[in-house]
Amino acid sequence: MSEAPGFDTHRRPPVAVTRFDGALPLTVVLVRHGVTPLTEAGGYSGSDVPGPSLNARGRIQAAQAADAVFRVGRASRAGAGSSGGMRNGGLWPDLPRPTALVASPTVRTLETAAAVGRRLGLHVSTDDRFAECRFGDWEGLTAPEIEQGWPGELAQWHSTGTFVPPGGESYAQLGARVWDGLADLLAGGVDRTVVAVGHAAQIRTAVGQSLGAPASYWARLRIPPASLSVLRLWEDGTTEVTAVGVPTDG
Repeated sequence: MSEAPGFDTHRRPPVAVTRFDGALPLTVVLVRHGVTPLTEAGGYSGSDVPGPSLNARGRIQAAQAADAVFRVGRASRAGAGSSGGMRNGGLWPDLPRPTALVASPTVRTLETAAAVGRRLGLHVSTDDRFAECRFGDWEGLTAPEIEQGWPGELAQWHSTGTFVPPGGESYAQLGARVWDGLADLLAGGVDRTVVAVGHAAQIRTAVGQSLGAPASYWARLRIPPASLSVLRLWEDGTTEVTAVGVPTDG
């Protein structure tokens, strides 16, 4: 199992942004799926079940996220893009264009990834390591329902990073498998951009570990539906967090 920067020491690696040796990184664009009925109801939707599917709003968000990803690494065509500053040019034009697309194997992420794949002309592969946290007995429940059945435990899951819900995973456990997935992407080559479509908690673990933050801090990161987060990873363990939770739905 690969060790994330700061996973045990919680120290940011040296030379985290500026490089003078010419070493090239892997860029990973992390896309959260669009909304589902459970998202809008505030339910904890993990990877213990394949569903739910995107709702009508979520499908629109997936298309908007796909448009945003299409503009990564190049200037947009005239008239392309969503509202706001994104319309006026490419996103992060210094980055390589996306050439690979991977997704969590749930219905909502595969639907979102399919929209991205159509826009980029890329095949979607799946990786279980990018699946959302397993919530076990909390699957599908809202925060008030979890609090009623397991008083105080949801707060522990969010705040400690190490609390394991009944039948589920802690943030730290989730982060370990997510980082293994990122390490394999890095082993596949640098100077390229991979798009990974996943989930809120799963993306928080990738960003938090790239920052060298302890698992108890990861829940503080805001990852809206259909947002983009961008990481750059070097082979020597250096990491850069380029963007976190950038909205694409205008």
